Amino acid sequence: MTISSRVRLICLTGALALSVTSLPLSWPNPALALSDIKDITPAPPEQDPPATPAPAPAPGDDEDLSDEAFPVIPDPDPLIKPSNTDESDATTPQEPAPEVIYDLEKAPEPVRRMRQLIMDAAASGDIQALKPLLDVGANQTQVPLQTSDQDPIAALKGLSGDDEGQEILAILLDILSTGFVQLDKGTPDEAYVWPYFAGKSLALLSPRERVELLRIVTAGDVAEMQEQGNYNFFRVGISPDGRWKFFAVGD
Repeated sequence: MTISSRVRLICLTGALALSVTSLPLSWPNPALALSDIKDITPAPPEQDPPATPAPAPAPGDDEDLSDEAFPVIPDPDPLIKPSNTDESDATTPQEPAPEVIYDLEKAPEPVRRMRQLIMDAAASGDIQALKPLLDVGANQTQVPLQTSDQDPIAALKGLSGDDEGQEILAILLDILSTGFVQLDKGTPDEAYVWPYFAGKSLALLSPRERVELLRIVTAGDVAEMQEQGNYNFFRVGISPDGRWKFFAVGD
């Protein structure tokens, strides 16, 4: 083979090799069955499982509000602090109402004697008959005086609706005809007092007792007394030793 023929052969071979190398490397692969095709879809990223919602509080249950979420602000101290409950809540027991007495034998004999003397003087119709029964001096009988030096009989006549003081005598008879009570027992002020309304709440009067009260005062007077809360008409007090302590009017 001549040189020229060899050169042409080499060139042809090189050209063929060059053409082979220049062809694409991805030759068509043989067809695959569907079962042979693998799923190459990328898997989705892993996700946390959904959180289970907390159960709703039952009706009436308080919500759990932690101090971290809602800081508690302390209540301010009250402007007026309550006093000691042991002292403020303690109620002073009220004294029982005095016994209403109708039996004169339950009163000491000196008390019974003075009561009868007053009634006898009142029944005479002469207000001057009361004067010897009125105590004088340090233990003088208390009567409604307009001035400290006023004569007691003159003061009583001034309270009467008539000039002779006979209305006062009638009031004495009515008062001393009712029941009585013993007040301030065991003290220097102890006295047997007529009428018993002076020691009993008017709100506690029975129908019979209201009739007794209406024998002394009018219905209008009773209504006014109930508004004020106590009996405020005339009353007579006699000490256990038989002294006429007072013939007073008012509370």
